[in-house]
Amino acid sequence: MNAQTHTPARDDLAVDRAERGTGTVFQTDIVHSGFARKLLAAMRILIGWTFMWPFLDKLFGLGYGTESARAWIEGGAPAQGYMINATSGPFKEVFVWMAETFGGLTDFLFMFGLFGIGLAMLTGAGLKIAAWGGTLLMAFMYFAALPIGQANMGFTNPITDSHWIEAFVLLVAAYTLSGDTWGLGRWWGEKVGNSWLR
Repeated sequence: MNAQTHTPARDDLAVDRAERGTGTVFQTDIVHSGFARKLLAAMRILIGWTFMWPFLDKLFGLGYGTESARAWIEGGAPAQGYMINATSGPFKEVFVWMAETFGGLTDFLFMFGLFGIGLAMLTGAGLKIAAWGGTLLMAFMYFAALPIGQANMGFTNPITDSHWIEAFVLLVAAYTLSGDTWGLGRWWGEKVGNSWLR
């Protein structure tokens, strides 16, 4: 009878868990496929850039969604302008009231949100709080855009749009611990454990 010895790979689940105990959960504990971990990391980086780019464009007025004269550093109001002029539907008055009542605070929170979500997703650290913050931001933007899916208006679905997809991508990135691959997630996890800061 010959018994073959298993030589573990560097990220082998059993050896990894034996070395560090059962405390903090890492991506290798829940996603066993190396290829799937890389896909999740690529998805995380892609959604991170999806949030970081509008932050940069609105901050400096790079001309894609924001003209240079309307840049935040030039005194532009990235959130207020949208909330007052572009909202529609049953929640329009709520968003107009928020913009008129809280003014610059809405701009700061919007820009801080874009930057924070983008940075967390790009670096792979702080994904849970970024994912829930991003989901809240996507919900606000969805409700501000109601009614979506109007016929003959360029919509392809009467209920869901990209806000739903982006929110779910953020949550999947966070709860599969995608920051552990091609990011600082593993290092960050050693500092904060399994807490909401992970």
